[in-house]
Amino acid sequence: MRIARVATPAGALTAVVDGERLVPVGGGAQQTLLSLAMAANADPALRPAAIAEPIPLAGARLLAPVPSPGAIRDFYAFEQHVRTARSKRGLEMNPDWYELPVFYFSNPYAVLGPADPVAAPPRSAELDFELEVALVVGAAGRGVGLDDAAALVAGFCVLNDWSARDVQRREMALSMGPVKGKDFATSLGPWLVTAAEFAPDGIRGVVPATMLARVNGVEYSRADLADVYFSFAEMLAYASEAAALRPGDVLGSGTCGTGCILELALTHGSTAYPWLAPGDLVELEVAGLGVLANPVVATTDQAFTLDESRRRPG
Repeated sequence: MRIARVATPAGALTAVVDGERLVPVGGGAQQTLLSLAMAANADPALRPAAIAEPIPLAGARLLAPVPSPGAIRDFYAFEQHVRTARSKRGLEMNPDWYELPVFYFSNPYAVLGPADPVAAPPRSAELDFELEVALVVGAAGRGVGLDDAAALVAGFCVLNDWSARDVQRREMALSMGPVKGKDFATSLGPWLVTAAEFAPDGIRGVVPATMLARVNGVEYSRADLADVYFSFAEMLAYASEAAALRPGDVLGSGTCGTGCILELALTHGSTAYPWLAPGDLVELEVAGLGVLANPVVATTDQAFTLDESRRRPG
């Protein structure tokens, strides 16, 4: 089942995607969507009753399926992406990468939905997309084992982990971060696909799905979710070690191989793959999950400046 949040004149609604129409089935609260997803996972034949007339999908304003996650943990789980980035810095793969499914925490207050505009931070000239899949938690858990991980999953959606590469580079050279290079925008959408539909064989094995990125209609990236090194069960179990997961939490897969401009430019040159600029349209597509599209716009935010009156001479 594909479940969306859609804006209407009467307010946000939760709707089941039925072909080229949206069938409203409840209020637009995040918890409504998660509860419906969990119920549909328990009973894939579930068909919730409509509460209003269907809405044409074409022209509908879709909202982020999970607008207020308690936490966003973004993993680093595709070996090709990691290996390419490290090799260009003269680094071998760290053996610990194969043992620890590491992640960073992103900003849960910077979630955007389909068609929402994205602007780079004001000090950045190197805006990048990152093509990922998000797992959305639907039930609470702590210290979850691999065999029990699937019971916590509501569903999956496309994730764009926007990055300001120049800011990120400076921050991480200080052994901190990602910080402002990442926390300005994370796009989720276009809807949530239940775990029963997207991963019918469970989440301990691979979930094959073609992953594509296009900029202004030109294909930039092509990969397969099945190439991920860590399973979603391993990611969820590691995230829950000595820490609680709650409904609405988001776990990102990390960037797939070729799934960002940074990696493409390192391999093929920055002339072929320039950084994003206002006016660009980024479309991320994952088979079975849909297309998440966002336009890039110029920032209107003010840049941070130091308080020079507090600096000491020399």
